Amino acid sequence: MDVLSDAVTAMRTGQPHSGRVHRPAPFGMRNPPVAGAGFHIVLQGSCWLFPPDGAPIALGVGDVAFLPHGAAHGLADNPSTPLMDAAASPAETSPGQHATDSSAAATVMLCGAYLLDRSRAHPLLSDLPEVIHLPARVGHHPGLRAAVDLLGEELEQPRPGGDAMLPALLDVLLLHILRAWFDEQSAHGATTGWAAALRDPAVAAGLRAIHSDPGQPWTVAELASRAGLSRAAFARRFTALVGQPPQAYLTWWRMTLAARMLRDTDAPLATVARKVGYTSEFAFAHAFKRELGLAPGGFRRSTSRQVV
Repeated sequence: MDVLSDAVTAMRTGQPHSGRVHRPAPFGMRNPPVAGAGFHIVLQGSCWLFPPDGAPIALGVGDVAFLPHGAAHGLADNPSTPLMDAAASPAETSPGQHATDSSAAATVMLCGAYLLDRSRAHPLLSDLPEVIHLPARVGHHPGLRAAVDLLGEELEQPRPGGDAMLPALLDVLLLHILRAWFDEQSAHGATTGWAAALRDPAVAAGLRAIHSDPGQPWTVAELASRAGLSRAAFARRFTALVGQPPQAYLTWWRMTLAARMLRDTDAPLATVARKVGYTSEFAFAHAFKRELGLAPGGFRRSTSRQVV
């Protein structure tokens, strides 16, 4: 898998939730924080989003507001409308749920949430701002617009296969939101961070190599060769954009994969060690404890297996 797909997969803890919501004016709600990431997409009308910090954000038809850290926030038809505690967060909205009010002044939105484990959050996602606002602009992000249309149609007119279709469409939507954000950051001249790392051919080549085969005994020289740079030049560029040296990132990613296997499977420690590039179970246990503060066996006993 590529780094973006892996970053999302590593944090998933359950099925995403979504619903089509009608809000007749006036409305003002205060949404509590959620253990994941939430989104609002305006299909009809307009509204205002009140982020944890900063000025309210005007949302119009086609606008996407994504809250990658599940921050508390408000939604209202007007900046002057008082906010009341919401009866349900996006994570509690059931698929297809909507009010029956057909007022022309209603705001219609797609709202939803993704359940994520932040204990080993990938830095690509940790570095995202509290609110990502993607305004609707003609010709921009056609893949995102297509995903929104498909999701909206599926929620508006449920059909056979919807139980399988909705989670798949929500996954597609999430990846398109993240792609659009990183594309916009690059278009605005981002020179460091993950937006730049994903766009940099040499660093992206190194990341692809690590994520395609994390069990490979990669050296910096081998990664540099994949990237077409000298060892020193690759190490400098990788560290500047990713925020840590290649070997440190490789170890971090291996231990993240190992933690997930220990939590979610019954694989023997020797098997887990081998899959993340360690021929010695002792060396693996030492690296794991140094990274997570617990020995592999202790970590497995302290975490319950997630059943989705």
